[in-house]
Amino acid sequence: MSRSTPNVFPEASVVPIKGDTSPVLGKRELNRALLARQLLLRRSSLSALEAIGHLAGMQAQVPNPPYFGLWTRLKDFRQEDLSQLYMEHKVVRIALMRSTIHLVTSDDCLFLRPLIQPVLERGFKGPYGRKLAGADIDAVADAGRALVEERPRTFHELGKLLHEAWPESGADALSAAVRTYVPLVQVPPRGLWGESGAAAHTSAEAWLGRPLTSDASAEELVCRYLAAFGPATVKDIQVWSGLTKLRETVDRLRPRLLTFRDERGNELFDLPDAPRPDPNTPAPPRFLGEFDNMLLSYDDRSRIIADEYRPLVFTENGIIRAAILVDGFVRGIWKIERSKSEAVLVIESFAPLTALQTAELAEEGAKLLDFAAPDAGSRDVRFVSRT
Repeated sequence: MSRSTPNVFPEASVVPIKGDTSPVLGKRELNRALLARQLLLRRSSLSALEAIGHLAGMQAQVPNPPYFGLWTRLKDFRQEDLSQLYMEHKVVRIALMRSTIHLVTSDDCLFLRPLIQPVLERGFKGPYGRKLAGADIDAVADAGRALVEERPRTFHELGKLLHEAWPESGADALSAAVRTYVPLVQVPPRGLWGESGAAAHTSAEAWLGRPLTSDASAEELVCRYLAAFGPATVKDIQVWSGLTKLRETVDRLRPRLLTFRDERGNELFDLPDAPRPDPNTPAPPRFLGEFDNMLLSYDDRSRIIADEYRPLVFTENGIIRAAILVDGFVRGIWKIERSKSEAVLVIESFAPLTALQTAELAEEGAKLLDFAAPDAGSRDVRFVSRT
């Protein structure tokens, strides 16, 4: 795991269930393992760069959620800690896992993109393949690379320019071809806290001054996932990455991994030195930003969110709402409502909260408002319930 962050895992042991040769991990065991690896049992002293690397990236099609994701995971995190990393070319926003925009370290950009390329190509061929029938895709990609390396361009601008050379193809399909076959990174000010505007792109190679990794291995990809999300099934790894046919990769790693079973009998894989805390380990309240990868990186998501709550967090138009964790599990959603002089954190719980849980959420929520809206003349935390 040469591109991962320094080992942040304490020693951990697993006690097999009596009478069963395969240790069984229940929902709370899996939950606490996930929270530990996601830096959510206690705030970490890792730097923002180290944390992004450890997490194997953060989903980031909307600019601000990664700031909230790092704030809830790290000690003394400030918005400028991430903004500066963008400006110094140490992190980038690029289409990766599941063909969605992720915030990753520059090293991981170069490492992950070649491995995830089949996912991007599969997603491209469905909606756009017919629109580019007869076009030389390699020529389109080469022309697109030249345009974005001349200067960063929006997809609208890129598609319009390419359409002049390929008038029989749609501009959106042409820009999508470049996005698929050229590793495009979004350049600042996109991604910076408080900034807005359309995303402009250039190639990863031009922005970072280095080529993509030529020896990236699927085995390392699997280990990186397990470090941030394990224990997990092969299908979980495939859901997170968007890749298919990873069973052979995991089987090659099997001698280096521990194996478990979940309560449904599914085989789970894990790194030997990764944390698997006691299921009764206290879990403080936490505020996840929109599209947090914790909610998207498993086939079976019951270790973090109950099935009945998923429709309340996952919207029909593809938005993944910002969520609250209570005792380690999703128990509601949150949003900040702003006016010129006021910032209100609205917490909507899916089930009744105890007085202690309400007080702890209010205390953590006040800190969130201090982080997100320091300029507000007044700040307040309000609770609403669906029950």
